[in-house]
Amino acid sequence: MERFLKWATELGISDFCTTTTATTTTDPCRLQIPHCCLGHSLYVSHFPDAGGRGLAAARDLRKGELILKVPKSALMMSQTILKDEKLSVAVKRHTYLSSTQVLAVCLLAEMSKGNNSWWHPYLMQLPRSYDTLANFSQFEKLALQVDDAIWVTESAVLRAELEWKKAIPIMEELELKPQLQNFKAWLWASATVSSRTMHIPWDDAGCLCPVGDFYNYAAPGEEPCGWEDLKGSGNESSLQDSSLWNKDATNYSDAEQDDVLTQRLTDGAFKEDISAYCFYARKNYKKGEQVLLSYGTYMNLELLEHYGFLLDENPNDKAFIPLEPEVYACSSLPNDSLYIHQNGKPSFALLSALRLWATPPSQRRSVGHLVYSGTQLSAENEIFVMEWIAKSCRSVLGNLPTSVEEDSLLLCAIAEVLDPNVPMEAGNALSSCGVEFSAFLEAHDLKIEDRNAGLILSEKARRWMERWRLAVQWRLRHKRILVDCISHCNEIISSLRLGHQGYQS
Repeated sequence: MERFLKWATELGISDFCTTTTATTTTDPCRLQIPHCCLGHSLYVSHFPDAGGRGLAAARDLRKGELILKVPKSALMMSQTILKDEKLSVAVKRHTYLSSTQVLAVCLLAEMSKGNNSWWHPYLMQLPRSYDTLANFSQFEKLALQVDDAIWVTESAVLRAELEWKKAIPIMEELELKPQLQNFKAWLWASATVSSRTMHIPWDDAGCLCPVGDFYNYAAPGEEPCGWEDLKGSGNESSLQDSSLWNKDATNYSDAEQDDVLTQRLTDGAFKEDISAYCFYARKNYKKGEQVLLSYGTYMNLELLEHYGFLLDENPNDKAFIPLEPEVYACSSLPNDSLYIHQNGKPSFALLSALRLWATPPSQRRSVGHLVYSGTQLSAENEIFVMEWIAKSCRSVLGNLPTSVEEDSLLLCAIAEVLDPNVPMEAGNALSSCGVEFSAFLEAHDLKIEDRNAGLILSEKARRWMERWRLAVQWRLRHKRILVDCISHCNEIISSLRLGHQGYQS
């Protein structure tokens, strides 16, 4: 790390502070390096329960304050690496490669140079492996349990394989080291590009940003925004859904506002006027607190697909339930806006579609304006809709192999197995993790010779188990959304029935 930070300092990377005098931190995790690019506003630290290695505040930081600047010359991007004539000529001959494939090839070409690469200090700081969906094995893929998640994983693996096969000719032409031409190496390079690049306006592949990629993720959607802000947002990203504001009695509007946030790096961007990538404090931070960066608005499955992690409490997460074809036909809103929020509340679009679907066809045209203004049509209509949603959620949960309770126990058992400070006997691991642990061992050809001996996992086996844990965490969070939705629907039904009875009496 010391060598890397010295290298970064020589490139002009700096967390300089022009308005506040930096104070010395006594954090034991802080790396003390004289004349270092960090230390005024930020320092590298470790957050075991919040992303691992990250950046901490070296002093109190104010929201919107510039806290890190990375010159354009320090950004690792295709434009810079293609100054290598041999690489540039080869890329020009293979025009069918996408911008992300080109950057991945450039990354592998620099890795092939070893110590001779100008980027070597930075390359040595990159993770050796990733947990993105494309890296999931068959066992980990099936451990997700939900068909949509399994399909997304299969698509990610297939896409990675196709991109790798298309890139093989140029890698052979460049005579990269054999171990850097195989599929495993390609998965590493493509995951590096997917999970660590920053947006730049002149290259769709983005750029790798030394020091800037130490930031861990903060989900957007925490700051409140008003109705006027929602009406004015025009270009939603492909990972977001356009929704209308819901002002009905069930109060979905607070959660719905997350869908129209259009942030990609709201706290960091390349500034043409100073030719540098600039990072700003996204909120006020106290000295020693982890400083985070918003990569954009993602569901947990998307975080897994592109970055290899997920959040236990993700304000942008959502769950989809099977709908009748006629429900989609009733809605004038996008199909992917018909979902359940992470807090268990149905989206405005889902409620609108189901309210119309529950209305006799001959009356739908006359009540459409009421539905899309967020108005409940009647107590009977609302009760029917809530009962239907709750029933659908119960049906989805009932068709999955394990329950919320079983997944919770399994996660606890996996955590115990992975804890190096609490050795677990192999037999206890088998009984705690149940049948699924036996399937894990079989899938990865791991054998237990002595059930009474301590369970010692190799580094590779631990990585497999970490990915299995991610799959279980994802499916558990998905199930909890459905369970919360059932509770929410039951509360609305009880309230409506109680109000209806009070009115009649």
